[in-house]
Amino acid sequence: MESLEMSFLLGLASLFYTAMEITGILTALIAIRETRTPQGAVAWAISLATFPIIALPLYWIFGRSKFHGYVDAMRTGRAEFQRRIGDRHDVPPVTPLSERELPHQPRTVFETLAESPYLGGNDMQLLVNGPDTFKAIFDAVEKAEKYVLIQFYIVRDDDLGKQLGELLVRKARQGVHIRFLYDELGSYKTPAAYWDALHAAGVEAFPFHTTRGPGNRFQLNFRNHRKIVVVDGHTAFVGGHNVGTEYLGGKDNGYGGWRDTHARISGPAVLPIQVCFGKDWYWATSEVPDLDLSMPAKQGKAEVLALPTGPVDALENCSLMFIQAIASAKERFWIASPYFVPDTSVMKALQMAAMRGVDVRIMLPKRPDHLMVYMAGFACLKELVQPGIRVFRYVDGFLHQKVFLADNALAGVGTANLDNRSFRLNFEITMLVEDPDFCKDIETMFLDDFNHCVETGTNEFDGKNIFQQTVIRFARLLSPIL
Repeated sequence: MESLEMSFLLGLASLFYTAMEITGILTALIAIRETRTPQGAVAWAISLATFPIIALPLYWIFGRSKFHGYVDAMRTGRAEFQRRIGDRHDVPPVTPLSERELPHQPRTVFETLAESPYLGGNDMQLLVNGPDTFKAIFDAVEKAEKYVLIQFYIVRDDDLGKQLGELLVRKARQGVHIRFLYDELGSYKTPAAYWDALHAAGVEAFPFHTTRGPGNRFQLNFRNHRKIVVVDGHTAFVGGHNVGTEYLGGKDNGYGGWRDTHARISGPAVLPIQVCFGKDWYWATSEVPDLDLSMPAKQGKAEVLALPTGPVDALENCSLMFIQAIASAKERFWIASPYFVPDTSVMKALQMAAMRGVDVRIMLPKRPDHLMVYMAGFACLKELVQPGIRVFRYVDGFLHQKVFLADNALAGVGTANLDNRSFRLNFEITMLVEDPDFCKDIETMFLDDFNHCVETGTNEFDGKNIFQQTVIRFARLLSPIL
């Protein structure tokens, strides 16, 4: 009897493994077809066929590079979406190449990626660190008369989160229409009571719903990493800050400080930021927000382009943006990022910039917040070795800003990091600014930040012990899903 039971169990186990193996092979074919990089496709195909029991759940949670449903939702609701946004917004079309006097300018690439042009007449304010950023945001929201759009990756129910919530409740009760998007993974620790209090006051707060749509049910890979605030359609804020007291930079925040950057935009460039928010809102709620999509009045002289990127892009728009920005530099390219796990094409662009005499400086944190990403960065720096590339480690707290400066002609401030997640998996937004005064402000900020750094170099890996080097190499292998 026991023999029969054992035979039955063995047969059942054999049948289960055979089913898993067949499913693994079929999934490997999907991975080969859909994975964006050849290295990733090979790695997934081998693991799915060899270790299906382990690899299958990992692939369906972390492995896919396409966010299914977002574009389809836009197409399904096209008539309504176009009626509210497409036909009524004043964003001018991108000038065709054949009609451009200078088609080889870097802005041509950026405009093609964004599917909208640079817009002139903007007033830009650089907001350095949390206190200045949230004071500016709260002051602007306090003055709102019609509506406020808010989008953050992380929203905490701490002192800063409560301060924001109380402000939004008060404005909602004054009749201001508040729409609030948050990423459910980034904000998973925020209790339901926080959102319930907002809903009770009439604030429309929704998660982005990255698990919504066909093929997304089990994935945890895609995140909406954008940080956007828009007030009455004429003023916007974009940058690296989330809603949490650690972003205020106190020495007792567990990191010994926090270094981050935001930007305030007033003028025509606010319009495409609203369109970006409108698309995300439609995905999350199946409703088209009723917004003022007329062209905002000119407030200054800065030429600004809002460039949203994400896993729904036909091309890898985020990495292409960085490559073009690096390629545009003639004298200097300075960049600050909390994570440095770029793909090969971006690293080669940095190397070639150094080869043509560009002053290439990379500012990274001295201490990590995500250990595996931090460790993978040492391997990437070793691969980057090239005379003329300087690496600085920020020591006065955690460095979280996402900023770059090319010569004195182009500045970028936004949410995108130098890693695979921002390049291929996250929804991001970067403001590209052509304005000498704003670029000068960025330069001054960088020079001050360098004074809070130690210069190390690209060969930091060589100073690690064998155990650390092994962990670094392992982390580098995992970099596509970190």
